[in-house]
Amino acid sequence: MTAPILIAGRMPPNVIPQLQEHFPVHILPEPTAEADALLQEVGSQIRGLATNAVQGVPLALMDALPALEVVASSGIGTDALNLDAARRRNIRVANTPDVLTADVADAGIALMLATARKLCQADRNVRAGRWLQGLGLGHRVTGKRLGILGLGRIGQAVARRAAAFDMHIGYHQRRANPDVPYRYYDSLPDLAADSDFLMVIVPGGSATEGMVDRTVLDALGPEGTLINIGRGSTVDEPALVDALQEGRLRGAGLDVFHDEPHVPDALIDMDNVVLQPHYASGTVETRLEMGQLVVDNLRAHFDGQPLLTPT
Repeated sequence: MTAPILIAGRMPPNVIPQLQEHFPVHILPEPTAEADALLQEVGSQIRGLATNAVQGVPLALMDALPALEVVASSGIGTDALNLDAARRRNIRVANTPDVLTADVADAGIALMLATARKLCQADRNVRAGRWLQGLGLGHRVTGKRLGILGLGRIGQAVARRAAAFDMHIGYHQRRANPDVPYRYYDSLPDLAADSDFLMVIVPGGSATEGMVDRTVLDALGPEGTLINIGRGSTVDEPALVDALQEGRLRGAGLDVFHDEPHVPDALIDMDNVVLQPHYASGTVETRLEMGQLVVDNLRAHFDGQPLLTPT
C-alpha cells in the first residue's frame, strides 16, 4: 500500500512495526518546531492518522492534513477526536471499544475494594513500620448498594462483577435499559442517595461535564464513596475536594482527573482517597488488542472495507 500514515501520539508497541510493513509511516515529533517542520514536508500527503483518545486530533492537526481520509484511535473516548469536524470533511473515524471493557470493569471493582478496605493506606503503614497505627477499620463491600452512572458495556461488566459481591445495583443514564435486571433511577441525585458507592462510567464531553456536582455528592453523603473510571470532567473536582475535606463524603477512588496529569494537592494528601494515573485499561493484553484494532482499521479502510469499529 502507498497511503502515507502519520502516527500522532503514544501507540501500543505492536502498532508501528505492523504499519511499517504495509504503509509509508511518519511519526509526529513532540517538540512543536519539529512537528511543524514534518507537517510542512509531508502533511499534504498523509491519508491515514493513528492517534489515541488522549492526544486525539486537534483541529490544527486536522487542518494540516488536507488529504486525510481516516483516523484510527487507540482508546474508547471520542471527546478529543473532533468528530463533527471529521464528519464535515468526510473523514472516517474508528476507536477501540470492547477490548478494554473487562480490564476497566476490573479496575472499577479494584478501586472500590481498595478505597473501602483502606488497602493503599494499609500498604503504606506496613512499609513504614507503622502496622495498624492510625489505620482504623475499613468498610464492607459485600451486600452494599452500588449506583452506576452509565450502564453501557463497561457499566454492565461492572454490574456483573458486583453481583458476585451480592451488591444491590442501581443505575442512571438518559433512558432505562429494558434488557437488564437492575433498578433504573431517572434522577442522578436519587441514585446517589440510594447508594453506598457511586461509580462514574460515562464518557466525557459537554453533555456530562460537571454532572457529579455538590448536589449529587451531598446525596451520596458522609457514608458514601465515589469511584470514577470514566472521565475527570464529569466530576466537579473542587466540590469533591470540599466534600472529602468536610467529611460530607467518606472516600473516593479516582482513575481520572479534570486536568490530567495534574492532580490537586488536597487529593494527594488524603488517606481516604485512592489515586490512579488513568490506568484502568493498563494491561499488556488490552493494550496489544487496542493496538491491533488500530492497525486493522487502517488496513480495512485502504483495502476498501468497512471499518471494524467505526464511531
